[in-house]
Amino acid sequence: METVYITTEYIKLQDLLKLASAVSTGGEAKLVIQDGAVTVNGEVCTQRGKKLRSGDTVSFAENTYTVAYADQ
Repeated sequence: METVYITTEYIKLQDLLKLASAVSTGGEAKLVIQDGAVTVNGEVCTQRGKKLRSGDTVSFAENTYTVAYADQ
């Protein structure tokens, strides 16, 4: 499990995938999300703009990412 630190209130799902280097581009993020290959907190999520906050977990391609605020 990898922790992705954010400095804002939330991060959008597609941006988290790019920040975590799980995908190379926003277009690739869009495709994998729309294809149902990404789960948020254990449920398939097809919303690219899904707002993720500290404590949320994202799974994609056998990797799991946890969102945390950078100042914690």
